[in-house]
Amino acid sequence: MNAAQARKVVAYMRTSTDEQDNGIEAQREAILRAAEFYGWEVVQELEDKISGGTDLAKRPKGQIALAMVREGIADALVVAKLDRLSRSVPDFGRILEDARKEGWGVVVLDPNIDTTSANGELVLNVLISVAQWERRIIGERTKAALSVVRERVKAEGGNLGRPRAVPDDIVARILRESREGKSARAIARDLTADNVPTAQGASNWSHQTVQAILSREARALSA
Repeated sequence: MNAAQARKVVAYMRTSTDEQDNGIEAQREAILRAAEFYGWEVVQELEDKISGGTDLAKRPKGQIALAMVREGIADALVVAKLDRLSRSVPDFGRILEDARKEGWGVVVLDPNIDTTSANGELVLNVLISVAQWERRIIGERTKAALSVVRERVKAEGGNLGRPRAVPDDIVARILRESREGKSARAIARDLTADNVPTAQGASNWSHQTVQAILSREARALSA
């Protein structure tokens, strides 16, 4: 089922708490414009404030959206942007496979690709794979940069402060998300939502902890 064939749709919107870009209202406006153009009836507007790394079926409102299309209350699930639906290749694959088997549609407005065609499905899978690859590359580059800094400081007889209790890959993620424009509070909420353990083994991150890590790494890189 493509966008033109859908009659009733569920509008699904997501933001990672304090994100400035792709805000809920901007997503809603894009979906409502498309609804007017295609003649859709928006039967429900659902929004989650949760990390895109969480599978759609595990998000509070994502579960409701899936139930509505599976039960035939709506013909299609509509999102404004691809990363609002999923940032995971396996999760995205499951969504498309379920839609194909159960006879409901997935409409992604940006990029404007028909997920029901073989070509559209291929392109979207490539796009989400590239996005996942980019996140991994950024993380690896950040880790490499930190390694260089450590070696330089070690050669000069210094150190980077107390031994780090937070693993390098988590530090790399925090630095990457900060560069992407997320606040320390938003990063902390995403880490908590993804059940990432803190240095003490808990899963409840505070924005003060995230800010302390960002400040420490900034001092190390500027030394």
